[in-house]
Amino acid sequence: MERLGTDVSRELRRFGPQAGMAELLDAWTATVGSQIATNAWPARISRDGTLHVHTADAVWAFELGHRAAEIAGRLGIAAIRFAPGPLPTAVEEQADARRPPAVEPSPEDEARAAEAAAGVEDEELRQRIARAAALSLARARSVGSF
Repeated sequence: MERLGTDVSRELRRFGPQAGMAELLDAWTATVGSQIATNAWPARISRDGTLHVHTADAVWAFELGHRAAEIAGRLGIAAIRFAPGPLPTAVEEQADARRPPAVEPSPEDEARAAEAAAGVEDEELRQRIARAAALSLARARSVGSF
């Protein structure tokens, strides 16, 4: 089996500077440290090769702007600009807000699930199937399917 990474990277290079974004994202936290990475995250690469980084607020943008040349040098890029903008954690929190609430199976859900999985010989597998079925029944009940 062949690894696809080389082929994918070659194809992405056809799209210009934006092609290097994956490598920059991989190197970001190690390059700038966890505190900066929590408050500033690469957003895009412009046509001229400038890395645009979103920050938690204007204060972070201002402070990191003073270190732009140093950070760009560490990353091996020509230029970097910092501006306030959405960070990955904000996007994740929005996704969490849209995620349906967790449900717990009722004793009836668990009984029905155990009955459905009773024919499975392997004990561990039977328990896992029963747990998954019970959660599925609880989720269906919570959205009104049952």
